[in-house]
Amino acid sequence: KPQLVASNDHFCRFLEEYCPVVTETYYPTIWCWEGRVQTLLRPFITSRPQVEYRNELIKTADGGQISLDWFDNNGSLYYPDASTRPTVLLLPGLTGTSKESYILHMIHQSETLGYRCVVFNNRGIAGEDLLTPRTYCAANTEDLEAVIHHVHNLHPSASFMAAGVSMGGMLLLNYLGKTGRDTPLMAAAIFSAGWNVFESVESLEKPLNWLLFNYYLTTCLQSSISRHRQMLEELFDMDLVMKARTVREFDKQFTSVMFGYRTIDDYYEDASPCRKLKSVGIPVLCLNSVDDVFSPGHAIPVETAKQNANVALVLTSCGGHIGFLEGIWPRKCTYMDRVFKQFVQAVFEHGNQIFSM
Repeated sequence: KPQLVASNDHFCRFLEEYCPVVTETYYPTIWCWEGRVQTLLRPFITSRPQVEYRNELIKTADGGQISLDWFDNNGSLYYPDASTRPTVLLLPGLTGTSKESYILHMIHQSETLGYRCVVFNNRGIAGEDLLTPRTYCAANTEDLEAVIHHVHNLHPSASFMAAGVSMGGMLLLNYLGKTGRDTPLMAAAIFSAGWNVFESVESLEKPLNWLLFNYYLTTCLQSSISRHRQMLEELFDMDLVMKARTVREFDKQFTSVMFGYRTIDDYYEDASPCRKLKSVGIPVLCLNSVDDVFSPGHAIPVETAKQNANVALVLTSCGGHIGFLEGIWPRKCTYMDRVFKQFVQAVFEHGNQIFSM
């Protein structure tokens, strides 16, 4: 059984009644129960539901642009009126876009419930051009704030929540820690967030983890900016950035410099959501596996979570990073997908009961 950590009895009872998956025994796929195996295999094993997006490019205050991919769900039987159709904002991981299989599954789950989804693609990675020499990071929430207000202004009468995966979850937590209750979001779901960036990079620099994940992730980061090299080399030594062999080296030469941090440690401190969890002012459900090498179990802020009545942690002993595979042949729904579906439905259909039970 997963461990449910929540100090608010009302929130606990709400989850037990309307999101019972968080109290059910999770049976990981028996032939890939180890966290690294789950992490590596999920992208290859899980199916990719067909989703047709409507793309929208929005301008930012600094002259840049952000690519949003909308799944309008105009065929919704439960919410035929688009103005009041509940909306889920989805935030992919570090180099992820709206094409990731876990995002497609979240949209598929939302479609069956009648909801609308919009995917926030970080700057420069979804095929759109960079208009300014700026990309993104886990600590800077300006683009996310712009997207949230844009979506809310388009559909002010629609219930609105967000779900973030991996770095998307870290960014969402950092935004919620900054805004407290001053947000149009009703609630949020967080999956496989890295709570303490220092602990995450240290775990990823262990020899086997570097070989399996770190080097590949670094090359993905480099690929995401190489297309914009001409724009970026005005401000950065791109040859040095392209020589990075770890995420830490990339962040030292590129990310921390871009966002004006004096040192990489200053950036990692600011990017770590564990520092802001106490300030979250809306209901948040966070799913982590304690065998996630991207977010080691000992770094999950259990005691801090207990001090905020808005926060609930669901911790599984197995599942890896965005893995949570279950069943003999886990092609379709994962445990993470089921948590997402039940919690989103609970918030939209029964959200007024979270703190009034």
